[in-house]
Amino acid sequence: MTGEHPERDPVITDGKVVDPFDTDEPVSFAPEAEVGAEPADAGALETDELGKVTAERDQFATELGYAKAEIANLHRNSRTRIDRAVEDERIAVVSKFLDVVDDLDRARSHGDLETGPMKALSDKLSGVLDGLGLVGFGAEGDAFSPELHEAVQMEGDGDNPVLGTVLRKGYRLGERVLRTAMVTVTNGEPASDAVAE
Repeated sequence: MTGEHPERDPVITDGKVVDPFDTDEPVSFAPEAEVGAEPADAGALETDELGKVTAERDQFATELGYAKAEIANLHRNSRTRIDRAVEDERIAVVSKFLDVVDDLDRARSHGDLETGPMKALSDKLSGVLDGLGLVGFGAEGDAFSPELHEAVQMEGDGDNPVLGTVLRKGYRLGERVLRTAMVTVTNGEPASDAVAE
């Protein structure tokens, strides 16, 4: 063959015949990196990579802190709700026994609970309710308080109101008033006389 291109044998790769003088496909040559050679800015590349990894670690640590705080809040809120629900149920159960306690108090005032099985029952029920924290209030002569007492009758001018007759005792469980005392209100002795004595 004569001309500008000397004759060469075709190159066969992967079962395809490739003409080395075919210029239809562009040929690009990339210099191969030498084995063991590092890029010129390897220190900058490592610093960038270290910065990214450090920022990612800090982000994960922050998210972990938020997650731990959220779990602690959920635990505390759950415990508060459980405690409140237990207290509400305790109040509901004890409140159902108040009428029974009233009946036993009336029987005691008539002398029916001095001896016998009813006295034993009354003592056991009183022990259980006392153990739960039930406290009665509203004794004759106590100072009148509208938060604790329900006045059904008022005698006197009301300058120094005290409890007269207690028609029904009031009860408190812890700080919560389960039932106000039903009372009559009379005038007590003036507070200045009580202080002088």
